[in-house]
Amino acid sequence: MDTIFTLLMVLIMIASVLLVIIVMAQNPKGGGLSSTFGGASSAQFGVQRTNDFMEKATWTLGGTIIVLILISVVITGKPSQVAPAQQQPAKKEAPAKQSAPASSTTTTAPVQAPAAPAK
Repeated sequence: MDTIFTLLMVLIMIASVLLVIIVMAQNPKGGGLSSTFGGASSAQFGVQRTNDFMEKATWTLGGTIIVLILISVVITGKPSQVAPAQQQPAKKEAPAKQSAPASSTTTTAPVQAPAAPAK
């Protein structure tokens, strides 16, 4: 399981680096490599296709990264073994010893005051 996750992470990193390189190579105004190789005219030597290739590569790498991330979440999201239930049985304590209950007919003797010390 860990080797699959590591492999997926390496693939995600490689795809991310390639995506950064391709995005940085593109010109924001649509020139990019096509203006470098083709000069002013983008129709020469099929340079216009370079721009199409860059756009397709960007979308493909972006989709690949998303798919790899989703696969890694699905693979690592499933626990390999079921954890034991957290519920533990409650500890049962022995009941406290109870003295005989006082009945209503029995009266208790009043508490006697201590005797005064002798002089």
